[in-house]
Amino acid sequence: MHRDHLDPVSRRDFVKSAGALTAAAAIGGLVVPRAFGAHAAGADTIKVGIVGCGGRGSGAAINAISADPGCTLVSMGDVFKDRVENAHKYLSTPSDDVSADVAKRIQVPADRRFYGFDAYKQVIDSDVDVVLLTSYPCFRPTHLKYAIEKGKHVFAEKPVAVDAPGIRSVLESARAAKAKNLACLVGFCWRYNNSMREAFKRVHEGAVGDVTSVHTTYHGGTLTRNPRKSEWGDLEFQMRNWWHFTWISGDHIVEQAVHSVDRLNWAIGDRLPVSAQCLGGRAARSGPEHGNVYDHFSAIYDYADGMRCFHSCRQIDSCPADNKDYVFGTKGNAVIDGWSGQAPMKSRDGKVLWEGKGTSADVGKMYFDEHKELFASIRAGKPINDAERGANSCMTAIMARMAAYTGQTITWEQAINSKESLVPTELGFDKPAPTAEIAIPGQTKFT
Repeated sequence: MHRDHLDPVSRRDFVKSAGALTAAAAIGGLVVPRAFGAHAAGADTIKVGIVGCGGRGSGAAINAISADPGCTLVSMGDVFKDRVENAHKYLSTPSDDVSADVAKRIQVPADRRFYGFDAYKQVIDSDVDVVLLTSYPCFRPTHLKYAIEKGKHVFAEKPVAVDAPGIRSVLESARAAKAKNLACLVGFCWRYNNSMREAFKRVHEGAVGDVTSVHTTYHGGTLTRNPRKSEWGDLEFQMRNWWHFTWISGDHIVEQAVHSVDRLNWAIGDRLPVSAQCLGGRAARSGPEHGNVYDHFSAIYDYADGMRCFHSCRQIDSCPADNKDYVFGTKGNAVIDGWSGQAPMKSRDGKVLWEGKGTSADVGKMYFDEHKELFASIRAGKPINDAERGANSCMTAIMARMAAYTGQTITWEQAINSKESLVPTELGFDKPAPTAEIAIPGQTKFT
């Protein structure tokens, strides 16, 4: 139930290549030593569980199983039973999307398919080595904390939280994972895109000179809405339309455009801003199915050395799309387009500094590659842990949302120490749903 269809190229569009990638991994694309860290030493099989069985969860399961010939999916969980059962049927049935090799490694009997708000505990406790956390973003900090406490390696989809208390929890979990030598990879998949890696490598090596500013964009269309069904209560209605509600998704600057915010951070060496201003609002959204999220943001980030960087995102139909990273330097500029793989870098007078001819094929491959690198690192006993960096990128996006909602300049220290918790301490379909008030700049208070 992820909004993959909004992206010019979706994760699921590329799972058809999973069989070929699996074969490549088995032949030589992935080094698979026998030792597997602390949890399956000497074993070739890696038992995987998944929490969150929507479209993104199904895609992550295919990526994980494809990435390592020893991976087997043994446990699944979601708040909703229909999502678990539909995902299980989809994953275990060979099709154009799911190779026969992947389907046969979906070994999840009925007694290891869990649903409900505590399903994550049951999955994590079901003798898995690695857990894929792809449920609603609001639950990610709680799910991650439990997984690390139980000694599991983790793939955590972005965003890792929707508010500052959640980010602080994730940072604690990142430190705990490091102490336990556990993997904790956050799904900022562009960091695993080979064309984009080469482009940012060139930027960091000075192809455009010293970076003076960056502007990243994520301009797309309106998200799908699910009309209310008579059997849905208020909470289920919100969760079935989760990307339209801030408490669940963090708003689209945090849930979707955070990829572009992460690339802004990447371009400047993952330095953090000292403050942010942000314009935002609802120019084209109305009605209950659009919840309380905004449809546009335009953020200004200021840094300790005087640098100023920018990010803008939009979800409004019939408007031009743009999803590029514009990097400005003392010698010239770069326009990095991950979707096409092109990243031309030119001087002020138009001289080509670097042609930047990548490939669009890396878009689909990056989802596989992030898992391939994750599992290879685990088997090598040197697990990847980029959760602190991932949390900082999510916090950079949350900070901008705070500034937009309140209309105020928000410092990093204010943002990271905010006490505003968007996620109710108790949730149940027999309890009232959270209210969905729309923030009004100048009136909504920062807390």
